[in-house]
Amino acid sequence: MARIKYYYDTDTCRYERIERSRWEMFLNTLGILMVTCIMAIIMVTIYFEYFDSPKEAQMRKEIEEYKLYQEVVEKDITRLSQMVQVLQERDDNIYRTIFEAEPIPSTIRQAGVGGTERYKNLLEKGLSRDDLILSNLKKIDQLKKQMYIQTKSYDELFRMANDKEKMWASIPAIQPISNKELNRMASGFGLRIHPIYKVRRMHTGCDFSAPRGTPIYATGDGVVVKKESNYGGYGKEVEIDHGYGYVTKYAHLDNFTVRKGQRVKRGEVIGYVGNTGASTAPHLHYEVIKDGKKVNPMNFFFQELNADEYEKMLELASRENQSLG
Repeated sequence: MARIKYYYDTDTCRYERIERSRWEMFLNTLGILMVTCIMAIIMVTIYFEYFDSPKEAQMRKEIEEYKLYQEVVEKDITRLSQMVQVLQERDDNIYRTIFEAEPIPSTIRQAGVGGTERYKNLLEKGLSRDDLILSNLKKIDQLKKQMYIQTKSYDELFRMANDKEKMWASIPAIQPISNKELNRMASGFGLRIHPIYKVRRMHTGCDFSAPRGTPIYATGDGVVVKKESNYGGYGKEVEIDHGYGYVTKYAHLDNFTVRKGQRVKRGEVIGYVGNTGASTAPHLHYEVIKDGKKVNPMNFFFQELNADEYEKMLELASRENQSLG
């Protein structure tokens, strides 16, 4: 039931009923509707501007999380790339320099990856930010390949390190008899007076004077390739093949403690000083052979002599005296 409105008439001092025409009522109704519509539009606009539906709120949250993950992934990729670069630089400039190996070419280290065909399945999914995903995947693939190359390089360095260790253990590097007082060098490498023929001849080793039965030591790791007894020449002799082109000879022995084919270590006793063969006194004739050529053994006593001791030994070995055999 419509509400009836009145107004107070001052002339009649009575409340008079307000009469409204249909047009006025239409306008009033239309005005109310327009105001209502405007308010509704404003409310809807505000809602969509500042409030999300549950689905939109979830999507917005996922987008923010994706951005966060993307930043974390990019930072990790950058950090890993820097670490790989440091490893590569140390590998080329330190480790490979130590082992005298050539650096790995940059074209191999960069390890390029395939084109977009490699990620065809991912592209067919039609992801909204497939460009970012593809970029990250390519960077990760490149890092994987670089790390693989680096691990192969370390495998190679490990083999070289083992080989280097074996080489240093094999190279003749000590004196073949105990000579702490440095007084056993009887004759050095070079032209010397032959003890029997009394003429200057090439002496191809060093003679160490010592009492009969003095222990003789292998000067490096190796394999006994010769064990012979002769009435003349070197008398009882032993040869050790150390590998890497090195062979050592020990002559005029009194007795052997090794057999042919036996593997020996540096410092291991291989026999005892004697006076066999073309020898004029008990002594050890010691030779170093490199790549088939006899060289000065004095160049290989570096492990147990300091600079002053080496100078003294060098002075004794350089005297042009008579060899002992």
